[in-house]
Amino acid sequence: MDVEKTSWIKDLVRTEEDMEQAGIVDAELGLDKDRMLVTETLRFLQHLKNSFVEASSLFNDLKSSPVGRIKIYGIAKTHADFMLFRNGYKMIFGLKAPGRVTIRFNFIGSSYIPTARDPEPSMSGAGAQALMEEHMVEAQMGAFGEVEWVFRGHRFQLENLVKHYMSLFVKESTK
Repeated sequence: MDVEKTSWIKDLVRTEEDMEQAGIVDAELGLDKDRMLVTETLRFLQHLKNSFVEASSLFNDLKSSPVGRIKIYGIAKTHADFMLFRNGYKMIFGLKAPGRVTIRFNFIGSSYIPTARDPEPSMSGAGAQALMEEHMVEAQMGAFGEVEWVFRGHRFQLENLVKHYMSLFVKESTK
């Protein structure tokens, strides 16, 4: 059996043993929703990072030139936060709060560092502002405590999220 799929059973046993030792009955018996949400958010970020590592590796392998390759770096806050980096552009994926993953796009140029409201010089109008906005992927609890990930209220496939943001990142970071 998969370790990820048995962790809830281990938590259930641990909670029951704690109750037996303390002599206290817990009506929730192992259903710590806050802890579960943190765990699921970190797991989602790790799956997302692995998918971007795979897509970036393939992208880099298929490029004929080493110029403009995508690099992926872990960043502070949690062990799952990461960023894509290419030609001075960064796309940052991070844990905002349990059940909330943020996606931000930044450009670090030698003479121009935009604020959150400044559009990029290479972009124009509403598209630039939308790109500079923080995008949020959020968890919704299902009927039996399962976590479903949504973007602007819509469920999605992880592969489609990776395809969308990877394409956007490559397009915007092309020199």
